[in-house]
Amino acid sequence: MSSVLRERLGSVLLITLNRPESLNAFNADLHRELSDAWHQASDPQVRAVVLTGSGRGFCAGADLKAEHSAKDAGHTTLRHTFNAHTLAMAALEKPVIAAINGAAAGAGLSLACAADLRLAANTAKFVPAFVDIGLVPDAGGSWFITRLLGYARAFAWLSSNHRVDADQALAWGLISEVLEPQQLLPRALQLAHELAAKPGRAVGLTKRLLAQASRQSLAEQLEAEVTLQNLALLDPERARARAAMQEKLTRH
Repeated sequence: MSSVLRERLGSVLLITLNRPESLNAFNADLHRELSDAWHQASDPQVRAVVLTGSGRGFCAGADLKAEHSAKDAGHTTLRHTFNAHTLAMAALEKPVIAAINGAAAGAGLSLACAADLRLAANTAKFVPAFVDIGLVPDAGGSWFITRLLGYARAFAWLSSNHRVDADQALAWGLISEVLEPQQLLPRALQLAHELAAKPGRAVGLTKRLLAQASRQSLAEQLEAEVTLQNLALLDPERARARAAMQEKLTRH
């Protein structure tokens, strides 16, 4: 049985972590198959991605039972597995939506936070997990969570290992919606299709622009806006969308 399920739904790619017996914790097979999924997601015909988990969990992080030898490798393991997933998600110039159906812990929490949007079932739990096994946040968790929550809240949470439920995560701004479990995936797919239908490269270029905003001065960001706006203007879909909008305005 595949550790990662992939399903094309028009211009949306649904990726499902599929080791429900371990709350979708990462082993070697899941790492390999998820890397293949990111490669498929880079297809220009894919305009949005939804990432979720099967069973009761979203992702429990590393499977400590399966990865004792890999954990001993430390930096080598991180660079070629978890970090590779984080960088692949960031490199996709298309929205990645995490549909968090259950527990997101450790590197699984980092994976969720690397998505562009996060929706959660009301049964979801968010657990940093690192400090209680003597480790620091990894897989991009320290970067994304600090930017999502601010330094003080991020430090207090990551160093305490406090379990946060979906309502608290919504109040913090960690996620954007809380839904009943049966509503989660349909809502995530609806949102993905809406974003996929936006004309041209606007959504993908907006993702790129916002990702670099915190690292640049105002003058640098203004220049980046000029550069990416030029790319957006050149896209044929943008011209067609503008013509359609003009026609609509003319009729009204």
